[in-house]
Amino acid sequence: MSTGKLPTVLLIDDEEHSLAAMRMALEDEFDCLTATSADEGWRLMEENYVEVIFCDQRMPGKTGVEFLTEVRDRWPETVRIIITGYTDTNDMIAAINAAGIYQFVTKPWHPDQLLMAARNAAHLFQLSRDHDRMALEMRYLASRAESQLEQRRKALREGLGFEKVLRAPNSPMNAVVMQARQYASFDVPVLLIGEAGTGKTTLARAMHYTSLRSDKPFHELNCAGLTDDLLQVELFGAKRGALPGLASNRIGLFQKADRGTLFLNGVDTLSPAMQLALLRVVTEGAFQPVGGHETQNTNLRLMTASHCDLRALVAQGRFRSDLYHALSVAEIAVPPLRDRRGDVAVLARHMLFDAASAHGKPVHGLSDEALEFLENYHWPGNLKELENEITRMLIFAQDSVLGPELISRHILQAPRGRGNADRGADHAADAVLAAGGTLKERVEAIEMRILRETLTRLKWNKSRAAAELGLSRVGLRAKLDRYGIAPPVRCAEQQEEA
Repeated sequence: MSTGKLPTVLLIDDEEHSLAAMRMALEDEFDCLTATSADEGWRLMEENYVEVIFCDQRMPGKTGVEFLTEVRDRWPETVRIIITGYTDTNDMIAAINAAGIYQFVTKPWHPDQLLMAARNAAHLFQLSRDHDRMALEMRYLASRAESQLEQRRKALREGLGFEKVLRAPNSPMNAVVMQARQYASFDVPVLLIGEAGTGKTTLARAMHYTSLRSDKPFHELNCAGLTDDLLQVELFGAKRGALPGLASNRIGLFQKADRGTLFLNGVDTLSPAMQLALLRVVTEGAFQPVGGHETQNTNLRLMTASHCDLRALVAQGRFRSDLYHALSVAEIAVPPLRDRRGDVAVLARHMLFDAASAHGKPVHGLSDEALEFLENYHWPGNLKELENEITRMLIFAQDSVLGPELISRHILQAPRGRGNADRGADHAADAVLAAGGTLKERVEAIEMRILRETLTRLKWNKSRAAAELGLSRVGLRAKLDRYGIAPPVRCAEQQEEA
């Protein structure tokens, strides 16, 4: 036997010499307990961890089968062996059924026979314990794996949910998100209307991961700029040989997104033929792969987005009215970034720290002056333009806090103090030139922007600004006083300290 504690065997027989003989045969490899009656054996069972029982069948008061039947109910894992002088088959079958007897040992037994039976029984007991332990571990691991999978799914859903739609406390996006949350749990088509780069894809993904289909795939495709042939292959899939070089079947997004969500951006660019094909999918859930004749079905939730008002295209006859109504069961208008001035600071900081982490360049944030210029600009490219600007600022930054001198010149020159409706619409000089007023007023408007942009870019170093603009320091100071242009508080304090 292996080193360590010896297996415990309980020997029960009403004859002392039989107990002594069994003990002598087993005591080298087993820890032997002995009892002369069923009651004494029961007490030893309660006080010890017994792996194997050898019990004589014929004992006064209670037979071996009766005793082992009771043991089976209380300690089912203990291996039970009967020692008997009778070999009647019917008795053996009855004993097996009643007490779950592992083996019969007939009298007279040989010491080697008894030892072999004890070894096998102890091995069986250990196998049974290992099996139970492994079964328990498997149940635990399966439960843990399922729990971890659900936690990962939950984290994925939370990481791609509406918290990804960054906004300020009083943002106009709050109403949009509230509306999207309402639609998310209803399995209906959704149409998102908004300019390019306003975050429609993020909003659609958030709706999917808070819907009843959140554990199924989310697929997206921008239809703008794709030909009908490419769109058909991407959406419907294609059979082998249907296209040159296609050696195997191509699975389309309608099939991949089955039971999940498909988000199609730029549906306003679809041709009449593709509009008709999409209408069939929306209304019937049916489509045919390119080069195939059989009709396939899909159960997907379709979300679409348009850069322009589809109702206007319907009125112009450029978009099918039946498709528009099929897509716009739920319609959400996503505002441009110029209408979300209060969100710019939140978005800019988040984009900065994301870019800093991606490029390994630690920063502490953006200065208040830089945020003021960023908030003042109208962002025709919306979120992507802001992200690009923040990345450029990070690349050229020398300090941990990014100042306005890093901002692009056209943003620094954007007009200040205007309403959101026309903010930045004339960030170049074109609108000033076309506006009313005298020549002097229009020239002064342009001159004021140039002065502010130059000073900001040069960190309000008036000597450098005057040299770049071809002015004397006195002349520059006179112009600043005339237009009421003053440095930010932080720059003014630095100049006083200098």
